Amino acid sequence: MITLKNQYLSVQINEFGAELSSVQENDGERIEYIWQADPNYWKRHAPILFPIVGRLKDNQYQYNHQTYEMTQHGFARDNFFDVVDQDESSVQLELKDNEETLQRYPFHFRLRISYQLVGHALKVQLSVFNPSDDQLLFSIGAHPGFNVPLIDGQGTFKDAFVRVAPKKNYQQTPLKPPYSDPENPRELDLTKPLALKHKLFENDALILNLDHQETTVMLASTANDHGVAVTVFNAPYVGIWSPYPKKAPFVCIEPWWGLADPVDSDGILGHKFAINELAGKQTFDAKYEISFF
Repeated sequence: MITLKNQYLSVQINEFGAELSSVQENDGERIEYIWQADPNYWKRHAPILFPIVGRLKDNQYQYNHQTYEMTQHGFARDNFFDVVDQDESSVQLELKDNEETLQRYPFHFRLRISYQLVGHALKVQLSVFNPSDDQLLFSIGAHPGFNVPLIDGQGTFKDAFVRVAPKKNYQQTPLKPPYSDPENPRELDLTKPLALKHKLFENDALILNLDHQETTVMLASTANDHGVAVTVFNAPYVGIWSPYPKKAPFVCIEPWWGLADPVDSDGILGHKFAINELAGKQTFDAKYEISFF
C-alpha cells in the first residue's frame, strides 16, 4: 500500500488496480472520505475503468473479425501496477499490455495513473500511450466512492445532496441496465441542489453529458459542513451512482471518457459508442480533482 501525506490529509493507494483506497483528515474528526469496500454493498473503493467503461453487449466485442470476451469496466482494476515514480505527496503507477491482456484486448498500451496531493485536494491524471504504429481503441474512467454520511451519527443518506457547477439543465443519457440508451436522452434540472434518495438509482447511474466542459460535482450534507467536490476538466460524461435497492451508505462520482454499449450495439469495437481513437505514438490525457472539506 502506498501512502501520500501532507499537513491536511493522508491518502492510501493500492498497487492492485492503482486504486485509491483511503483519504483521511490528519486532525479534527479524522474523517474517512472514501468508501471502505464493504462487500455486502460493493467490494471496491475507487476502481480505474480501462479499456472499457460500463458493460459490453453480451460481455464481448469483435475486432478484426475475431471475438473477444471482456467483463464490465475492463481489466485494469484487477491487475497490479508498477510504481514509476513516488515522493511524499505524489505517485505515478503504470500498467502495460502483457500476454494475458492481449488475449482479451489485442492492443499494445501503456496506462499511467498519477496521484498528487496538493493542500486539501487530490489531483488525478489518467494517461494512455499508444506505443505501436496502429490505432488504439479504448475507453477510460474513474469510479471513486464516498461515504454518506461521512461522520457516524451526523445525518443520514437523506440529508445528503449533490450540487453541480455550472448550474443548468443537463442532458442525461439514461440506462436500460446494464446498457446505455443515448437515443432517448432526458433532461435533469441541476439549477438547484439534488436531494439524494436511494430510489434515484433504481435504473443504475445518473449520467450527465458534460460536452467536455469543466464541471464540479459537490457531494455534501445538511447535517454538517463536510463533503467532497469532484472537478472534471475534460470529460464527456460524469456518472453519479449508488447501488439500488441495497440502500448503501455511499455515493460514487465517476468521470468517464466512454460509456456502456447501447442497447442496439452491433458489437464491433470500431463502431462502439463513445470510443476513443488514439493514433500511433500518441498520448491521451484525462484528469480530474477531488477536494475534501
